Amino acid sequence: MKPLHLPMRVWDLPTRLFHWALVILVFTSWLTQNRNWMELHALSGYAILTLLLFRLAWGFVGSDTARFRHFIKSPFAALRHLSHITRREPDTEIGHNAAGGWMVLVILALLLVQAGSGLFSNDDVAMEGPFAARVGKEWSDWAGHLHGLSWDLIKIMILAHVLAVIAYFVLKGQNLVRPMITGKKRMPGAMAGPRMMHSGLAAALAIVAAGIVTLLVR
Repeated sequence: MKPLHLPMRVWDLPTRLFHWALVILVFTSWLTQNRNWMELHALSGYAILTLLLFRLAWGFVGSDTARFRHFIKSPFAALRHLSHITRREPDTEIGHNAAGGWMVLVILALLLVQAGSGLFSNDDVAMEGPFAARVGKEWSDWAGHLHGLSWDLIKIMILAHVLAVIAYFVLKGQNLVRPMITGKKRMPGAMAGPRMMHSGLAAALAIVAAGIVTLLVR
């Protein structure tokens, strides 16, 4: 007899909103840069930085599945997990798996570099970050180079992330997108669900993050 699987809430609303807002803003940053809408590009970057500051805080005080200590495993655990990528099996991971946790960490780090370097960079025409003049032209140019390099790496990681989601669906029969929309997975009934923190705390952290970014850019 197969074990009974029941719906379990594995992702809180703040984490899901962060994920999809980040998707929209990264696309917006690409579009505004491509169309040379640099003022909107800067605003999108500030919004991304706000989200990242919120996510860093939420990674320490948020719900269990959002906390870094919950999903950052050893590199060997990630490799062991990837070695079973072709094994078709039910998804019993509460939150990110060992490999997915490292992908999340790398993407967050690259986005921090991207948003942070944008504060110091310039485009040699009419647009410069709020700190570009303070560090001088040479350092601002270097920040601009780093801004472009990190974006290239982000595009690689986005492609890897999309391919991983497809691979899990095709090879393992696991839908990783639906839980990030609904917040729920069907898990073995005997498993205990993760602790969820109140969304009010997330809202307070988001307001603080927005305040910090506003003070920085002004």
